[in-house]
Amino acid sequence: MNSFFYVLNGRKIKRTFFVLAAALFAIGIIYVESDNITVFSEGAPAAIYSVPTDKKVIALTFDISWGEKRPEPILNVLKDKGVEKATFFLSSPWSKSHPDIVNQIKTAGFEIGSHGHKHVNYSSLSDEEIKTQLTTANSILTDLTGKEPNLLRLPNGDFDKRVLKIADSLNYKVIQWDTDSQDWKNIGVDNIVNRVVSKAHPGDIVLLHASDSCKQTHEALPIIIDELRKQGYEFVTVSDLLTQADTKGKEVRDQATLQQAIDDAAGM
Repeated sequence: MNSFFYVLNGRKIKRTFFVLAAALFAIGIIYVESDNITVFSEGAPAAIYSVPTDKKVIALTFDISWGEKRPEPILNVLKDKGVEKATFFLSSPWSKSHPDIVNQIKTAGFEIGSHGHKHVNYSSLSDEEIKTQLTTANSILTDLTGKEPNLLRLPNGDFDKRVLKIADSLNYKVIQWDTDSQDWKNIGVDNIVNRVVSKAHPGDIVLLHASDSCKQTHEALPIIIDELRKQGYEFVTVSDLLTQADTKGKEVRDQATLQQAIDDAAGM
């Protein structure tokens, strides 16, 4: 009996050890990546991944930087499903080459944010180059839409504290995402749907794409919309989400990120 107790106790100790080790590993990851995922000081600019709210509201967001085959099917799905609010982040070179599609997005009443100019990692650029990229995109999108964008999703989701400061000085809010559909990997319709539906939560920002390289988004989207509606979600723009709570000075990522890092480190 005692040996049985010691075996159980040993298992418990071993499990506790692994959880603690995983937690320390996750904290180490966050420390190493502190330029990207950190808790900024009060009042410092921060990227927004989701908005704390009890309301079942969710923002579908679509990045476009290349191609012309995917936007129309996605716009058709949103129309057919009666989704009147979503946010599109458009790269300015693409927008300049496809003013007709930009106009379709605008006419449908969807929110338009900036996806920058060159599709490169802005953290690798000098301060002056970052500013040039953002102001160039701002000018092109303003000319095309008649409205100056105030939301920014950086190419590849890449940023550091310098990028955030410069974006803030240009009156941009940097918008990331809490749920990555991974449609950009073309992982299959069922997998895309499952990733979004299983991870969705109130105040969530969902990353989707309408570039030609993402070949399954338009097939997954109607199922995602139906399943989220079954769960009681209402679709809103990112700006609508931001009115739900003051995100200034809060964590760049919520507690789900830390928990996910711990789970990944523990192999869960």
